[in-house]
Amino acid sequence: MAETTAERIARVLAERIVSGELAPGVPLRQDRVAAEFESSHVPAREAFQLLRAQGLLISEPRRGMRVAPLDHASMQEIVEIRASLEVLALTHAAPKLNAACLNKIERALLAGEQAQSIIEWEQANRAFHRELVAPCKMPRLLAMLEKLQLANSRIIFSATRSAGWQPGSSYAHRQILGALKKRDFAKATALLQRHIRGLERATGSVEENMDE
Repeated sequence: MAETTAERIARVLAERIVSGELAPGVPLRQDRVAAEFESSHVPAREAFQLLRAQGLLISEPRRGMRVAPLDHASMQEIVEIRASLEVLALTHAAPKLNAACLNKIERALLAGEQAQSIIEWEQANRAFHRELVAPCKMPRLLAMLEKLQLANSRIIFSATRSAGWQPGSSYAHRQILGALKKRDFAKATALLQRHIRGLERATGSVEENMDE
């Protein structure tokens, strides 16, 4: 199904927010967004609501729509919720992983290892986690994880701006994939839990970057 104009606007703005091109607190105006995308105000307004539902925009009285903050409390909340929900999804997905599914996961892993930039790596990282849980066949859960992964990506981009980009997660990803290939699902979910919670270390780098 082709994406609507509102979905296209939301997708482009989401990537700008995630990458930090649109910083926390930056105001967004419907008229300017509509003009940029050569649309009416209706798709722009719908796009804002989609981004608000994803937790990327907030609405403030008399101030309109702004890019959502990225403070320590919100980052910790993202990590906590994502760790719980992604482990739940993998618990349901793991028994359904066949050779084709494992091949998709491995291709995403290799793409991350071969990435030449933070943008390429982050896209591969997102693909790895998406393919990891796709077979769970729980659309509401997967939709929630998609939103959390966007929030997760904001943390990664912000952390790399202060610490510099280096390829990461390959070892953790290989451990998870290895456990899944051996059908050791308990080990795979434990490794995933530890891997996601490792992001808590990055939240300190983000806070330092915000304080500079």
